[in-house]
Amino acid sequence: MSAADGGSAGTRRHALVVLAHHRAGSLTAGLARRAREHLAAEGCTVDLLDLHAEGFDPRMGTPDEPDWGDPGKEYSAEVRAHMARVAAADLIVVVFPLWWFGLPALLKGWIDRVWNHGFAYGGRDGGLGGRRMVWIPLTAYAEEEFRAHGWDRTVEHVLRTGISGYCGIEDAAVHFVHDSLRTGAGALSVVDRALAGRDGPAADGPAPEAGG
Repeated sequence: MSAADGGSAGTRRHALVVLAHHRAGSLTAGLARRAREHLAAEGCTVDLLDLHAEGFDPRMGTPDEPDWGDPGKEYSAEVRAHMARVAAADLIVVVFPLWWFGLPALLKGWIDRVWNHGFAYGGRDGGLGGRRMVWIPLTAYAEEEFRAHGWDRTVEHVLRTGISGYCGIEDAAVHFVHDSLRTGAGALSVVDRALAGRDGPAADGPAPEAGG
């Protein structure tokens, strides 16, 4: 599937897996690696973007501040390089810990700077439409408690509608990893189900480190 035309037979899909965590041994990082392995096994080419390891600067500065009157503004070289990686992807998978019921600062800054006016929205080409997106947030809450407080609806609305939908991505899904401090290898099956688009048996494999 190509981002431009929705795909055709024989076309190899390309996925961008975005990791937002500072510890390489974290459960979050382990799940991002699982996503890369799962997609590669399905025949996708995969670009793993580890925001912390690559030293991405989440701070917004004047060169990358959106100019509502100029959708053709040329952003910084760093941001243009990240835009190219997003543009190349048919599927975008984002794996991150849910902190204060939202995106970590590193990931929020990446969205702020890279998913910018004239590229992801506000341009003439429909933004990022035609892609598929999967959000995989990790939360320490048990599923029942998380849902009882209504956080599943709130977070999903922000991710699917406020970010993906606003940028033209209609095919977006959110798959929570609950009880992240204790779930261990059980979280691997969440990734597999999310990327397969259907329920499946629990995955086998070594347990990543718990703790988000």
